[in-house]
Amino acid sequence: MRTQQKKRLALRRRWRVRSKISGTPERPRMSVCFSNKHIRVQFIDDVNRVTLTAATSVGKGAPTSGKSAANAAGAKVLGARAAQVALEKGIKTVVFDRGSKRYHGKVKALADAAREAGLKF
Repeated sequence: MRTQQKKRLALRRRWRVRSKISGTPERPRMSVCFSNKHIRVQFIDDVNRVTLTAATSVGKGAPTSGKSAANAAGAKVLGARAAQVALEKGIKTVVFDRGSKRYHGKVKALADAAREAGLKF
């Protein structure tokens, strides 16, 4: 019962955040997704409904691997890598989408690292 309520509340937070932000070709949405082991970042154009580019802690070219990918240190590394990938595609400004997560810890570390690497949001 408690886990169902948590999921429902997280879904409502995600909807609330998404109702206020939207990505465009000039300023895509930087969507962040966390699991217990990995972090994924996508740059999404909501107008054309297409993902422009992505960075992840899984697979080839991943900046981190293993357990260190899911903590704040791994989020810092991935934030810098995501900014690098975005800048290579010509994306300089983004709208940050934290999903249903609070803006602290891993989310804040990832956002700060992306800002330091050159992204504006």
